[in-house]
Amino acid sequence: MSRWERLRRLPAPVVDAGIIAVAAADIWIGLYDDGLTGLLVGVVACAALGLRRRFPLVAFLLTVPAGVTQDAVVAPFVALYTLAVTARDRRLLAACATLSAVAAVVPSPLSDEPSWDAGMVVAFAYRLALAGAPVLLGQLVRTRHELSRRIVEIHEAREHERLLHARTVLAQERARLAREMHDVVSHQVSLIAVQAGVLQVTAGEPGTREAARTIRELSAGTLDELRTMVSVLRGDGDDGAALAPQPTLADLPALVGASGLDVKLTGEITVAVASPVQRAVYRTVQEALTNVRKHAPGACVTVELFEDGPDVGVTVTNSRPAEPALPLPGGRLGLVGLHERAELLHGSLESGPRPDGGFRVRMRLPAYAG
Repeated sequence: MSRWERLRRLPAPVVDAGIIAVAAADIWIGLYDDGLTGLLVGVVACAALGLRRRFPLVAFLLTVPAGVTQDAVVAPFVALYTLAVTARDRRLLAACATLSAVAAVVPSPLSDEPSWDAGMVVAFAYRLALAGAPVLLGQLVRTRHELSRRIVEIHEAREHERLLHARTVLAQERARLAREMHDVVSHQVSLIAVQAGVLQVTAGEPGTREAARTIRELSAGTLDELRTMVSVLRGDGDDGAALAPQPTLADLPALVGASGLDVKLTGEITVAVASPVQRAVYRTVQEALTNVRKHAPGACVTVELFEDGPDVGVTVTNSRPAEPALPLPGGRLGLVGLHERAELLHGSLESGPRPDGGFRVRMRLPAYAG
């Protein structure tokens, strides 16, 4: 930190006290009238500097008599500089600078023999030029402060425009995704639900009717979730937007029962858990069961809920597949999404194959994350 920066960090009372001390020394060194009135004028001029931050014009006017009677320089110049920093009216500053020059030139009314001569014109010109220095310096500092504020305002305006542009682009992308989900995915799932309903009615075997019923119920549930997602994507992204009821830990038994797999749900979570954490656990079980249906047909699955200190979580483990897996498309994007959920909630997700040929997914989250 430079010396100038250290000086700027000094408290205002300390700075004012130092300036008043310098002004008092200036008056004392050049003391012209040591009478009671002259000393009182000097004291008033020094004390007025303590008002210069709140009442700069009043402070300057109180220092003018000291320029007349005691030939003071520091006090009027400091007050004039402060006025130039705060005032916008340049005519006022010109008048004050002229007044300061006149006060320094005119004879003191406290002197025994006031004298007027032609040299006062030259002295006035010199004093006027000297009084212009604090005015110009104050105006320079004021301009610098205004430019700094303007630069900050421009930066804030540009940042605001950038955020608005980003929100516009995000809204357009969300609208495009909503259209794609509605026009393509929802259409295909609706056809699956309709076809499953027809098969449920026309099939002769009870097993086929039950499978068709399961497919139809799953399709209907998927359509509900798709409609919710489309509504979210078409909304403005506010957290307070009205959404459909979100899944919780209490919905896990229904999810496991409707999976059509050999699933064993064990363990429990007894502590209070934040809603985002409950949704993350639910989505982890949902994604793991979906992967078992796709990649490990006939496998046995164990879903274990657990508590570990401040953390809660779930472990989904499946055995070796009992049947050949169907050639279904997959890009491991579901696991990527689960990793992202865990990171957003300051948790972790572990997934990978087991030595016996099965697969294991384990998510651990702080109970009050989100």
